[in-house]
Amino acid sequence: MNTQSFTVTERAARRIAQILAKEAKPSVLRVSVEGGGCSGFQYKFDIQEKPAPDDLVIERDGAKVVVDPISLQYMGGSSLDYVNDLIGASFKVENPQATASCGCGTSFSL
Repeated sequence: MNTQSFTVTERAARRIAQILAKEAKPSVLRVSVEGGGCSGFQYKFDIQEKPAPDDLVIERDGAKVVVDPISLQYMGGSSLDYVNDLIGASFKVENPQATASCGCGTSFSL
């Protein structure tokens, strides 16, 4: 597993591009990990104007996603998808490092 990689699916890239197109200035979607949630860590999504110098930058289909180096330690080898199912539409991180996650999929443990 490449712990320095993070991918964005085509579905997620299309949705991110739609969201970012509505911003007044060119923007990026930041995906990060913070402490908390029912499983110990949780994913956080923020829109920002530009990446930090040390961010991993993923560009796909008009979308730009950034991940900071510390969050990448917890999400290396992961992919970001956009799902639309019975409980609603949302972004979902498929994290091979997670040993457990909550029912809503926004928190995880290692």
